[in-house]
Amino acid sequence: MSLEGVNVALGVTGSIAAVKTVELAHELRRRGAAVRAVTTDSARGIVHPWALEFATGREVVTEITGGVEHVGLCGREGWADVLLIAPATANTVGKVASAIDDTPVTTCATTALGADVPVVIAPAMHEPMYDHPGVLDAIDRVREWGVTFVDPRVEEGKAKIASGDAICLAVARRAGERPLAGTRIVVTSGATSERIDPVRTLTNRASGRTGRAVARGCYVRGADVTLLHDGDPVPYADAERVESAAEMTAAADEAAADADALVSAAAISDYTVDAADEKIRSGRQLTLDLEPTPKLIDTVRERNPDLPIVGFKLETGGDDGDLISAARGTLERADLSFVVANDASVMGTDRTRALLVRADDHAVYEGDKSGLGLRVADELAAELGEG
Repeated sequence: MSLEGVNVALGVTGSIAAVKTVELAHELRRRGAAVRAVTTDSARGIVHPWALEFATGREVVTEITGGVEHVGLCGREGWADVLLIAPATANTVGKVASAIDDTPVTTCATTALGADVPVVIAPAMHEPMYDHPGVLDAIDRVREWGVTFVDPRVEEGKAKIASGDAICLAVARRAGERPLAGTRIVVTSGATSERIDPVRTLTNRASGRTGRAVARGCYVRGADVTLLHDGDPVPYADAERVESAAEMTAAADEAAADADALVSAAAISDYTVDAADEKIRSGRQLTLDLEPTPKLIDTVRERNPDLPIVGFKLETGGDDGDLISAARGTLERADLSFVVANDASVMGTDRTRALLVRADDHAVYEGDKSGLGLRVADELAAELGEG
């Protein structure tokens, strides 16, 4: 997600994960942000300020002087749009929660919190430290003040700093407009697969990139997101893994009960088969009896007549007129808010061309799928705002 035009004050503290901040600064800049680093004395023992100066392209703040750098960065009229503390040690988290400002980073944090500058914290420490009741209390307290925590990856006895992507998404969420704040959006994504036997399936070429982009876009715009897909956990959504069309439909039906909207971006299998209990032997002719699967949006619509639903329509070889006609047929049948229609040629690619089709008009989007995800989130926010 783009961070174009966002000024990020990057607070670096004395965790060994500070070695990752050079790459984090580069990633923030690749997404369009301007970055200026602030370090504690302990952090300077792990990553040299020159490395951070090279990574950010700006002078590093290593001490607070008569120039009141903390105010210039994080005051009410300061340079920073968001203060990101990454990595944050247990020591720093505790100090922020207690308004102790005895390092350049904690002084910036105290200033930012008093000036209503958004703060994002990515902790990193050994797991027993992360589990300390005082540390957990400090995290809860600071969260109550509106600070965003990017949960660490707990593995090998350590609470490791979150991925650069997860941190950048959290920064984008805090620094930008959040018209979906307070909503819960369910997004389906990717292909489903139908078991033929214990080793074979019927599936399709959908990569899930578009669905994941929509989930990310909704998250950045402030929503709490539930992602239904046949994939791994993601940092921007509560992900539930489903495999078959029946599992996807059942999960969507359940999740929609207390959702504000559903975005049905998954390429759900149109047919299923009765699976064999044992592997079917090869080398002989085989006929499969295909049974149609229920339409997910129809199932959800039947039980949720007022739920805003966004549909996706994929066709092959047609022109825009054919796409629009097919999309409007689905829109009318299931009473959808709008339909995103595209040609199968974009499957598995980073870029896409899509039509956003409503009952009486349509718009064309061309660009990367990340941008399409934000566009769908914005269109959905407008839809919910009018409801």
